[in-house]
Amino acid sequence: MEWEAVIGLEIHAQLATKSKIFSGASTEFGAEPNTQACAVDLALPGTLPVFNEEALRMAVKFGLAVDAEIGRRSVFDRKNYFYPDLPKGYQTSQLFHPIVGVGHIDITLEDGTEKRIGVTRAHLEEDAGKSIHDAFPSMTGIDLNRAGTPLLEIVSEPDMRSAEEAVAYVRKIHSIVTSLGICDGNMAEGSFRCDCNVSVRPKGQEEFGTRTETKNINSFRFIEKAIVGEIERQIDLIEDGGRVEQATRLYDADKNETRSMRSKEEANDYRYFPCPDLLPIEIDDSYIEAVRETLPELPDARKARFLADYKLSDYDAMVLSGDRTMAEYFETVAKAANDAKLAANWAMGELSKMLNQNDIQIQSSPVSAEQLGSLLERIKDNTISGKIAKQVFEVMWNEGGSADEIIEAKGLKQVTDSGAIEKIVDDVISNNTPQVDQYVNAEPEKRGKMIGFFMGQVMKASQGKANPGQVQGILKQKLDALAD
Repeated sequence: MEWEAVIGLEIHAQLATKSKIFSGASTEFGAEPNTQACAVDLALPGTLPVFNEEALRMAVKFGLAVDAEIGRRSVFDRKNYFYPDLPKGYQTSQLFHPIVGVGHIDITLEDGTEKRIGVTRAHLEEDAGKSIHDAFPSMTGIDLNRAGTPLLEIVSEPDMRSAEEAVAYVRKIHSIVTSLGICDGNMAEGSFRCDCNVSVRPKGQEEFGTRTETKNINSFRFIEKAIVGEIERQIDLIEDGGRVEQATRLYDADKNETRSMRSKEEANDYRYFPCPDLLPIEIDDSYIEAVRETLPELPDARKARFLADYKLSDYDAMVLSGDRTMAEYFETVAKAANDAKLAANWAMGELSKMLNQNDIQIQSSPVSAEQLGSLLERIKDNTISGKIAKQVFEVMWNEGGSADEIIEAKGLKQVTDSGAIEKIVDDVISNNTPQVDQYVNAEPEKRGKMIGFFMGQVMKASQGKANPGQVQGILKQKLDALAD
């Protein structure tokens, strides 16, 4: 039987406000545990929440960016449940009247296919604290610093049919919220995370299958792995005669599997009701239009500009425009080097490789855009070759310093003296008689590929410093002369 997956996602984006959604406590990440949870966050007797208007403005910006309906009247509700990291015993959220209603985004898959994914709603709520399971033997620690941090929960329609589509959707949402500046998008710190609702059904069937919800995944790669694994698990279960139980699950990255947390049938009744301590929020068209005027360039518009202004390929433009910080870094490099294609290759190549290897965001790159731009200038003016440039970049990354300083200190300038190159070429030809004979006796159309061997020998002898273009020209001239 051929199966089809049905996927819907709930993304939690921590809003980049300086204070919490209902109190003046700081939202700064990394403080000592339980030092940023004030009496309001803990709902101590006699305290009352005061709504942070900046969270509203950020939510409206998102709604406008996804062409969604904006709630002129939104209401906060209490979602009641009991958990150690929820000090109030309830979460202030929005159920019946969210700030952002129906909208959509368009995603592009690797094969160029485009698909529209519906956004059901996006509502404001407060984050819970955090349970720490690995700090104490046989015990769980509770850090309430995160309690009360403003969240925008973005709920999709169940429009996705594969892990690839789901990841493309999450990446697009990530790109939008970071471009808007309403969320830093740091998945490692938990400020952008995703719950994945997955079910399967026989292809062609209209009715949905029983879904599971895999909670709090904070990596694009893990989202893909969790969805693929859950689809396979459900199909295997059904084909073996079992049935899928509606449940909440966790993804174990070490074992690359999902495991059950609790059955949905046993979940608490949240007993939603309007929050008695917060008045409804009412906004008008003038407020919405004022927010619209503050919208920055969004990913789709930025991609179109990269295609037009920099003549990049569709793939390069998509990758470089997706993240605002990467886009700004690329543009700075491209202008410094006066070569957009070279800048794109290095941003997506050496730079991205080092960022991934060191598991850091581009904001923390030890090589600034200006530094990389200067390095690429040295490639363009033939001071160094592309191969030597990679050595310089590695030193810049690990030790610091400018390209010019490193090139001078390590004696890496490219050899462009024709006489010096010619001497090396002559030595290579005289020391590789068998290969020279093969070249001389080969058909002219086959000699092009054979010259690579001699190129390698010359570059090795010059320690990579010889200008490759000059080397190739001199080699071809001398070898062809022998063949004639």
